[in-house]
Amino acid sequence: MIGSLRDIWHHAWVSVLVEMSEQEIGWLLRSRNHISLLEKRRATMIVSRVRLVAGLFALLTPLWIIVDIAAFPREVWLPLVIARLVATFAFALILLLSRRMHYMRDAYRRLALLFAVPTAFFLYSYQHMAQFDLHGIQLAFSTGYAFLPFVMLAGLSIFPLTLLENIAFISPLLLMQVIAGIMRLPVLDWPTFAASFWLMLLIAGVSLLAGLSQLAFIIVLVREAIRDTMTGCFSRQSGEELLELQFILSRRSGNPLALAFIDLDHFKQVNDTYGHDAGDAVLTGAANAIHGRLRMGDILVRWGGEEFLLIMPNTTAPMACVALERVRSADRGLGSRPDGNPVTASIGVAERIADATDDWSTLVELADERMYEAKQTGRNRIVGCDPAAACAPS
Repeated sequence: MIGSLRDIWHHAWVSVLVEMSEQEIGWLLRSRNHISLLEKRRATMIVSRVRLVAGLFALLTPLWIIVDIAAFPREVWLPLVIARLVATFAFALILLLSRRMHYMRDAYRRLALLFAVPTAFFLYSYQHMAQFDLHGIQLAFSTGYAFLPFVMLAGLSIFPLTLLENIAFISPLLLMQVIAGIMRLPVLDWPTFAASFWLMLLIAGVSLLAGLSQLAFIIVLVREAIRDTMTGCFSRQSGEELLELQFILSRRSGNPLALAFIDLDHFKQVNDTYGHDAGDAVLTGAANAIHGRLRMGDILVRWGGEEFLLIMPNTTAPMACVALERVRSADRGLGSRPDGNPVTASIGVAERIADATDDWSTLVELADERMYEAKQTGRNRIVGCDPAAACAPS
């Protein structure tokens, strides 16, 4: 039953957001399965906007002290001024501490701190001014403090958050309004409170949709940026980022990391003889053939032209060669050329631990060199399976 409802929900959103796949719709709901590139870009954007808002509030919060002093008697404005100075210091601290953060856990913490400061200030100021019987211009200015939760809800709209993340940040703000009402329960104007709470719900809904729209836009941009439009492989730029991340993870964990540099044999002849459309079809067919036989976690990158880079985490060179031989020996192998002959490739394999490389670019260069060795020794073969020998076709 739950699975059926989830499918209906996904299909409904796919019909509305026609440019997004079901997987991408799932990314709008929660961040659990976000790819690392999307997470990194989203975290960077959230933290940068936290810094922007924190800097703005650090500048504007103390300026309102002039209004407090002009509008209220000393017993009212003095505690407010102290609270404003504390809030200003907190905003400045958030601004200074929020630099070069690329992980969502950092973004969550900074965003939570950003909203915790005005939340605490609102509850304190609301409770403080409730002790005084204010009239006229003083009452008008004190009423202005009650609009702070509305401003905070509206501010959520600038952050690209998932549905669950929005709910997690909206709920405390709504709860804050309820607590403020409880504080004034003896003199609470229920119709006014109900109307203001309803308005908060409307603003929360608009902010939620705005945040989801931003996230959807980022997802589409990331998808277009990280994928090669013709083959569906990762682009070289995104592939380099993924490779750098996998290299770091491999070095930290001590697990192997294998690379396979794949270059299609005699590809220029296809373009020269049959045209670029035929060449594109060969490239797409080869990419689909490799994709179809990849193991979970393997990453295929179009490195340039007819060259592909296969990133294989937790894989030794012999294990990589077994997987690549399985791709080459399968029915239709890497596809067919326009003349009906099979598409073959020269492949160079390198592995981080066995080859004692200190950076990912050196590992790529080594796999590239072995690919050229495969070409020079007859093509349609793998070099790098064993330090002493090449894996030629059987």
